[in-house]
Amino acid sequence: MADHYQNNVYHQGGGDSYGTYGEGGGPDGYGYQADYPPQEEDAASDVTEGHDDEDQMYEGEYQGIPHPDEVKAAQRAAREKSREGGSAASELEELSEQYEDIMQDCGHGKFQWMLFMVLGLALMADGVECYVVAFALPSAEKDLCLSNAEKGMLGLVVFLSMMVGAFLWGGLADKTGRRRCLILALGINCIFAFLSSFAGSYGFFLFFRLLSGIGIGGTVPIVYSYFSEFLQMDKRGEHLSWLCMFWMFGGIYASFTAWGVIPRYGWGFSMGTELQFHSWRVFVIIAALPAVTSLVGLTFMPESPRFLLEHAKHDEAWMILKQVHDTNWRAKGKPEKVFTVTHIKAPKMAEDELIEIQSGTGTPVQRWAVRSLTLCKLVLRNMASLLSAELRFATLFMATIWFCMAFSYYGLSVWFPDMIKHLQYEEYETKVKTFHRERVVDVRFDFPLKNQIHKEGEYKRDTFIGIEMKSVRFEDSLFDNCTFEDIRSTNTVFENCTILSTVFYNTDLWEEKFIDCRMENTTFEHNKHGCHLDSVEENDVLIYLVSFLGSLAVLPGNIISALFVEKIGRVKIIGGSMLISAGCSFFLFLSFSQSAIIALQCMFCAVSAAAWNGIEVVTVELYPTSKRATAFGVLNALCKLAAILGSSIFASFVGITKAIPILLSFAALVCGGLVALKLPDTRQKILQ
Repeated sequence: MADHYQNNVYHQGGGDSYGTYGEGGGPDGYGYQADYPPQEEDAASDVTEGHDDEDQMYEGEYQGIPHPDEVKAAQRAAREKSREGGSAASELEELSEQYEDIMQDCGHGKFQWMLFMVLGLALMADGVECYVVAFALPSAEKDLCLSNAEKGMLGLVVFLSMMVGAFLWGGLADKTGRRRCLILALGINCIFAFLSSFAGSYGFFLFFRLLSGIGIGGTVPIVYSYFSEFLQMDKRGEHLSWLCMFWMFGGIYASFTAWGVIPRYGWGFSMGTELQFHSWRVFVIIAALPAVTSLVGLTFMPESPRFLLEHAKHDEAWMILKQVHDTNWRAKGKPEKVFTVTHIKAPKMAEDELIEIQSGTGTPVQRWAVRSLTLCKLVLRNMASLLSAELRFATLFMATIWFCMAFSYYGLSVWFPDMIKHLQYEEYETKVKTFHRERVVDVRFDFPLKNQIHKEGEYKRDTFIGIEMKSVRFEDSLFDNCTFEDIRSTNTVFENCTILSTVFYNTDLWEEKFIDCRMENTTFEHNKHGCHLDSVEENDVLIYLVSFLGSLAVLPGNIISALFVEKIGRVKIIGGSMLISAGCSFFLFLSFSQSAIIALQCMFCAVSAAAWNGIEVVTVELYPTSKRATAFGVLNALCKLAAILGSSIFASFVGITKAIPILLSFAALVCGGLVALKLPDTRQKILQ
């Protein structure tokens, strides 16, 4: 065990597995000084000079409204009376109540807001990660020569890696510390996100994004567990809900920067002869800035004192709690207010001692191996305990809610933009122009050819020069003594054509664009190389716009849930929001235009945000400190699995039928909402 200060006194007897920190105190091992220590006459700060606290009167006193401090004192007295009355509360519950009393004395102020910003940026980085690959792909696929299968794998690896990261870092955070794991996770994300911007091949880009995702996958389970342990009970639901807004900011930041940085493929600079540093690579670097900023901020933040107390690190916990107390009260203009906690009861962890004992001998490699193996066993044992008798039903209920919500939310998030693209394609197809048996001789084509079908035509001594050919199809046609020069094509093919004495110079018309064609005396000179010129995406801006609007629509849901989560309750927020979301998804049967789909997407995202906020708050409150991050990690990993299934299933029905995605989404949300209504109300529950 770590060394302790000399004023620490540890007592063990009568089977008590707890140590007492500090001197003096009451029967439950926790106490406050009866009076503030004597101070010099001029010890008060200038801020409070001239004010007599006894002369100030609480304005609500005239209306018979009790002072907030009186309410807190009454709640504390009730808890102390319950303990003294011989209630069956366990020692761990006593620690939880004691810690809640301390956090109320520390107050909510400057320290929590600083931590709020730092952890919010980490959560924002998680939101950005979900969009980076999707926004970079339209340009990256041309730069890295990606096939459709490779593009699908890149989209899949984002959620797979985040699933692994949530599972891994959530378990480690309960055993090695919230702050330490979050720093490591963000560090891995920053390093490999930066390296991915320089990847010159598909393999390296996939590998770097995989490791980047594993890093960022740990942010959600750690951030909520970490922040909740600095909040008092009556502030917890509201401020955790405000924290959720940063995930929305991540989506807005990603879509806004992509919109500005990748407006059209092409600009950039060369790094040697092999690597062209195009705009999408710049976007990948900019997208990592929230993670970098959060990482820097975390170096100034302390570890969770609740975690430290669970692991018997009493001195560190006491110093951090004093730091929180002094920071808040100085900012409120009361620097003379003294941190009066003298001792805290906390468990002594035999598991940690086991690691130290086993690691005390052998070579450094052997010690590392033993420590790592022991840590893995402890993490796996902690995960298995989520299905113990006292947590089994909570875990199964929350797993059902997380899965149903993620399956529907992420599935429809993919379905909305894909459906809009499909409607655009159908509209484009209705405007196709068909030319039948046309005969064109000695004509110079120097204007774009778009959305055309040419059947059984004859083209003799014609010149096609410096033009774009988009969605053009030549069928059963003859080209005799023609010239194609400086051609850029998209979705253009020649099928069953005869091509005689024709020259193709500096074009991207390759062999695969000529289907069952007969060629004689035809030459291809200085063909354009590189797949980046094979297609031009004109609708990329739509991807950014739809994502931007979807992220922005989350704002009303976040605000409403934050304001009413304490008044209405978490359970009603979750159940009601999921059932309303089910109704929104059902209205998709009436969506026959792009504007209708975008409007319903915004409505769905707004209502879903309230459900997500409630789910995350309840997840924090249902599990004890020793299992909180582990449970959050497992449930968040399940969420990513549901996201993979939902996005894959929903996308496969685009252009075929919208009934199945809508019914699947509706059924999942109704199921999750009804299960959520069975959850216990955790508004007045002290964090265990």
